[in-house]
Amino acid sequence: MTPELHHFEDDGIIPNNKLPLLIYRHAFSARKEEGALWLEKRFAGQNWSNFWLNGIYNYHHYHSITHEVLGVYAGSASVQFGGESGTIITIDAGDIIIIPAGVGHKNIFSSEDFAVAGAYPEGHSYDVLKGEAGERPFADQRIAAVPIPESDPLLGKNKGLSKIWS
Repeated sequence: MTPELHHFEDDGIIPNNKLPLLIYRHAFSARKEEGALWLEKRFAGQNWSNFWLNGIYNYHHYHSITHEVLGVYAGSASVQFGGESGTIITIDAGDIIIIPAGVGHKNIFSSEDFAVAGAYPEGHSYDVLKGEAGERPFADQRIAAVPIPESDPLLGKNKGLSKIWS
């Protein structure tokens, strides 16, 4: 399975990352509760944990201390990645999105039934930064220090992000 790659430049507010955002389209077929359980098991099996179920915030934000994986198990959403000058991408049930540390994301519009699961490599905790004054340069330093995960949350070791991000 080959992911879509999306690159985002630092816009002065949202730092983004030199690493591309990855989207695996139609990566799994389970939906609703069964889909959430499938994602939790799959992510955990690749050592991505600190699992949660929720949505995507409706404001631009990013994480400076970890990468994040999202699995859409119901509905669809239009999400702006990369900050105000970024790209709006529609994500649908069955898609898995790997967001590098520093890449901004914001839910622009979602279907009523939209549901997403998330996790972090090695169960790292996360922060939520919004591009506010005073966040940088410390956020930039933290982003630069985030290691490449040992495995892709969908494909495992030596595949997917392990090859693309190395």
